[in-house]
Amino acid sequence: MSEVKNAPAPWYRRRASAFVRRVALRCGPLVLREAQKPPRDASWTTWLLLGGRGSGKTRAGAEWVHHVASAVAPYAAAITSPIALVGETIADVREVMIEGPAGILACAAYNRPVYEATRRRLVWPNGAVAQAYSAHDPGSLRGPQFAAAWCDELLKWPDPRHCWDMLQFGLRLGQRPRLIATTTPRPLKLLAELMADGATVTTRMRTDDNAHNLAPSFLEAMKRRYAGTRLGRQELDAEIIAERTGALWSRALLDGCRAGVPADLRRVVVAVDPPATSKATSDACGIIVAGLAPDGRIVVIGDHTVEAAGPRQWAGRAVAAYHAARADVLVAEVNQGGDMVQSVIATVDDTVNVKPVRAHRGKWRRAEPIAALYEQGRVAHAGVLARLEDEMCDFGLDGLSSHRSPDRLDALEWAIAELVAERPGRPRIRGI
Repeated sequence: MSEVKNAPAPWYRRRASAFVRRVALRCGPLVLREAQKPPRDASWTTWLLLGGRGSGKTRAGAEWVHHVASAVAPYAAAITSPIALVGETIADVREVMIEGPAGILACAAYNRPVYEATRRRLVWPNGAVAQAYSAHDPGSLRGPQFAAAWCDELLKWPDPRHCWDMLQFGLRLGQRPRLIATTTPRPLKLLAELMADGATVTTRMRTDDNAHNLAPSFLEAMKRRYAGTRLGRQELDAEIIAERTGALWSRALLDGCRAGVPADLRRVVVAVDPPATSKATSDACGIIVAGLAPDGRIVVIGDHTVEAAGPRQWAGRAVAAYHAARADVLVAEVNQGGDMVQSVIATVDDTVNVKPVRAHRGKWRRAEPIAALYEQGRVAHAGVLARLEDEMCDFGLDGLSSHRSPDRLDALEWAIAELVAERPGRPRIRGI
């Protein structure tokens, strides 16, 4: 009987078994969304997967590691070279990356590995090994060498730069050592450097993209509480919410300036900062609506800025905002277009009360008194005006970091300057 038990399987069973393994290896990832699959370009060395909460980024990392460990070309070197699994703590590696509901064991329907808790490693039947490391102990990455690595929640690590550097020195085995980093974005210098690296492929995933795997009540609650907020844009939409050092506004300042729209606004203004040209590469046309509340506060009601639009398009948008808000006046900067700006608006609706204004000072000096009004609590935003606030928190002494024109901010300044002139006992902001 022992000879029968130990006898090799017939050739047809061996061939069928091999076929099943090949199908599993190749078809298993097909259940993933396109964003969860490795980049098609074979030249990458770092796959940076920026995802919101519950977007499926952990599943993508786990599937990739299992694919590598199962020695599907071109990852055969991983069989004899360890794979690094790096999380914030060893507990995170085990409970999220390995044993979690979207971890490696949950993805391993074939060639299933075994977790050796005492040695903190996963071992596959084919001999592949994945070793767990904690970001709290970067020194543990000195010495070991790898052919592949998975870093989970990289930007949440206590010292991501140090740990990342130590890992890079160990990725030196195989034909092309590769690394996947799955993380919710944070505005860190390390992230900017990785995204600028030519060997990095960046993929973004929103929480909504994985809606069919999430509880509907969770999605409803997240949208109700965080939609459009800075936290929601970062944690749900995987946006990089940057805050520039030396900017005139901060996120904390703007978060403290939220208010509803009073029903009895004393005055409403639409401000327009038109582009000089109408090319696709032209500046946007900043269009901001603001009102003066009975208590003297200025409330910024809406941002209707339009990009890459011709004169008639931006004028139509401005006129529509004027009528929708029942505005008293449409303030338009005429530095670039002079009488043309007024003429364009008149071709759309000649009943609009247009007030031309002209800038006499530089952008920084014009923005300083407006920022001071925010610090004094005299300006509020009706909800979250994400694109406008991004511009405000990026505006420094040399302008925006992108070196583009701050069109939304320019329009905001004109709207607030016009309303300040109406505040009783308050001097006009001169020279704006």
